[in-house]
Amino acid sequence: MTFKPHPLAAAIALTLLQPAHAQSSAKPESNVRELAPIVVSANPLGRDTDSLATPVTVLESHDLTLRRRGTLGDLLDGLPGVHTDAFGGGASRPVIRGQTAPRVKVLSDGAEVADASTISPDHVVAVDTLLARRVEVLRGPSALLYGGDAIGGVVNVLDDKIPTAVPENGVSGSVEVLGSTAAKERAGAVGLTMGEGNIVMRVEGAKRRADNYRVPDWTESRVANSNAETSTGSFGLSFVGDRGYIGAAYSYREDVYGLPGHNHEYEDCHPHGSSLHCGGHDHDHDHDHDHGHDHDEHEEHAATAHLRSTRLDVRGELRDPFAGFEALRFRGGYTDYRHDERDDGVVGTAFRKHGYDGRLELQHQPLGGWKGVVGLQASRYDFASEGGSENFMPRTRTRNAGVFLLEEYQWNDVRFELGARHERQSVKPASGNRPDFSDGATSFSAGAVWSFAPAYAASLSLSRSQRMPTAQELYARGVHLATNTYEIGDADLGKETARTIDLGLRKTEGDFQFGVNLFHSRVNGYIYGATLDQHEDFRLIKYTQKDAQFTGLEAEATYRFTPNVSATVFGDYVRGKLRGDDGNLPRIPSARLGVRTNVNWQQWSGFVEYAHVYRQDKVAAQEHEQETPGYGMLGMGVAYNGSLGGTDYQLYLRGTNLLNKLAYNHASFISRLAPIQGRSVQAGVRVAF
Repeated sequence: MTFKPHPLAAAIALTLLQPAHAQSSAKPESNVRELAPIVVSANPLGRDTDSLATPVTVLESHDLTLRRRGTLGDLLDGLPGVHTDAFGGGASRPVIRGQTAPRVKVLSDGAEVADASTISPDHVVAVDTLLARRVEVLRGPSALLYGGDAIGGVVNVLDDKIPTAVPENGVSGSVEVLGSTAAKERAGAVGLTMGEGNIVMRVEGAKRRADNYRVPDWTESRVANSNAETSTGSFGLSFVGDRGYIGAAYSYREDVYGLPGHNHEYEDCHPHGSSLHCGGHDHDHDHDHDHGHDHDEHEEHAATAHLRSTRLDVRGELRDPFAGFEALRFRGGYTDYRHDERDDGVVGTAFRKHGYDGRLELQHQPLGGWKGVVGLQASRYDFASEGGSENFMPRTRTRNAGVFLLEEYQWNDVRFELGARHERQSVKPASGNRPDFSDGATSFSAGAVWSFAPAYAASLSLSRSQRMPTAQELYARGVHLATNTYEIGDADLGKETARTIDLGLRKTEGDFQFGVNLFHSRVNGYIYGATLDQHEDFRLIKYTQKDAQFTGLEAEATYRFTPNVSATVFGDYVRGKLRGDDGNLPRIPSARLGVRTNVNWQQWSGFVEYAHVYRQDKVAAQEHEQETPGYGMLGMGVAYNGSLGGTDYQLYLRGTNLLNKLAYNHASFISRLAPIQGRSVQAGVRVAF
């Protein structure tokens, strides 16, 4: 069935029902506990989620614990406008409004995460989901201050590895263990903070192990090479004073995980001009493009990725640093990263990345009614791929330096936001026959939030954002087996410019609450891998620029029947295509519509959720992309939150895909080789003291 937008239109209509009806049936709110506003750390002005001009979602506390997953994309999948491009059980990246890396930036408490996840979907995002204290998702132009590679959004993962305060009783910490059935997952995390006087120390670590996961009604009962194992640890030390803190932490991470569908059948494929030649296969422009190649025809290998990363972080904040300024904040880090891909234990290709990044923010006192932040950011990273059949990237050095500004002004019931950023980037390849890249990019945003009635707000945000091409888009040349492509870069690529409008309407108090956002983005010079030729399911692509556009919405409406029972209708939709008659963009997530019921009683909480993911038939014909059938997902969860002797604990149980449906994730590069995980039950306990 072809998706029509009427189900989401119904969801929006629900959010716009006359609020008088909701208020007329409202119950007395004396028994309802009012929650404190959630301040967004990634916003330098410390605004809460309800007052920003563009949508932000925050996961923390019990909600975050109940969603724990081994990879970041899987953790965030299902949030409004957020999907995942999962690559088996070991790697996944968040997809925000149809965009993923290199247009979605992942931060570790405001600092860059220096990994290779922007290079390929089979590279894990190197942040620890078990030790995360909070995760913030910024969509659209609210992410402008973090650079062009945040043109689609920002995910900020906050942790406790650098303490910012002395524990009240000198010691605090947490312990968590969990397990799940579909992949026989076992995981645990522990963190301990100790302090006396002005000195605070933090020690933490986590371990996760999962086998190949089960899928229903498939050729095999489990997805081969979908196993994963992760170990992380860190040690941090801070000096905390009356006006702020300064601290540092050393972190270590190691991953070993399988690569589903990885095979070497096409490793000898190479281009002849714009045509593809694969070994002894008969191949010309008239060959049959048979993309229905069955994974059982490929020779199975024990293909694994081995990641090792060490990082030194420095963070600090000083309040009232000097006259005219309220706060000085800085972040900095040095990373040494290596990712090896092995076949049957033998190292094939090794990816290496090392370098530093730094960010400085200075928040000034009100000036003529304006409050704001100015800042500087700089980074330098060396990257190389070595050996093996996938040595498709030259050694490069990328430098980036930027200056940014964010200001706000309150006028009666309207709050205005203005933002700007200018950055310079250079990419220098080691090979002398490739030209250097050097250019600048300038981005602007303007927004307004109008609180036109108590608890109601309408928002408008306009932005012009620029992104410069990555080293991969400029210089790639060679076989990339993870995506079944031979990639050709183009050193003549220029920057892409996106003009975006975001409209929002929300109600944040009372028994009936809702939020709806509509967005439209026109991108001039959108960079993507255009298919020049194809043999079976292997493609010859060249990074190309054409104009594109993205249109979509996110909607959520909640009605509280009693202080303990509420129901929510939610949905999202995005349409991505090249402008003109050039067709659709590939791997755009399917539309989604769902309903969730939440129940809270004393120390118990629980939910039942059903989401229908619609058939995706707006496929990229030029990429020989297949349609993906729709499916329904049923999930349930229950948690008990208690306290014993000053120690808080949470026991939780969560089931996913309880109908055990065979389903394919359209945003995944290996959708048909690694279906969505089958029925799984996760149980865990978290203790905080």
